[in-house]
Amino acid sequence: MPPSPMQFKTKEEQVADYLREGIIAGRFPRGTRLKQQEIASLLQTSITPVREALKLLEAEGYVSGDSFKGAVVAPFDIEASTEVLNLRILLETQLVRGAVEQAGGADIAELRVLAEAFATAFDAGDNEAARAANYRFHHRMFEIARMPQTLHFVQILWARYPFDLINQLKGRVSRAVAEHDELLAAMIAGDVSAAMLATRQHIEAGWLELRDSVQAAESRA
Repeated sequence: MPPSPMQFKTKEEQVADYLREGIIAGRFPRGTRLKQQEIASLLQTSITPVREALKLLEAEGYVSGDSFKGAVVAPFDIEASTEVLNLRILLETQLVRGAVEQAGGADIAELRVLAEAFATAFDAGDNEAARAANYRFHHRMFEIARMPQTLHFVQILWARYPFDLINQLKGRVSRAVAEHDELLAAMIAGDVSAAMLATRQHIEAGWLELRDSVQAAESRA
């Protein structure tokens, strides 16, 4: 059995993955101060990989540095979200194409488990766990594509996207569960076009629901 991707990652990369997931899942809300010693203790590692991981996340836009406060989870720029949306569609559909072409039976089985974890967390009412599982599902799928540079740019885009607001929309997580099922079905069938379309629709659905929600709130104000 080939080693998992995590076995090839440095401690710095593993800490960075943990923090990215936590930020996107809302475990570390925007504006939260990330304390190096607390993170190191939580992950049972030394300060050094935590410090290096935070530098990486600052470069990607997930955190901002402050000489007094340290690393703080960065806010997102709502004005830039439409541009980020279009870039996500462009890059993530290519990653899904690669994933369909590269995926083996073990990869599909792993994605099924991650999709089920997302649905189970939602059914249990654990929104934070659901958002974390959603991150792991997409991240693992994109790793399968073996396009690390494209995935790197996508992770930068994720730092600038309002996942926390989208995932708070009523019924959004439930609809995302169905969208994941559709994407997985296309992957299992080896249907590249259907998988790319499902990815585009999945990304657009969340954004359009957020846009409609914001517009409705503005009209009531």
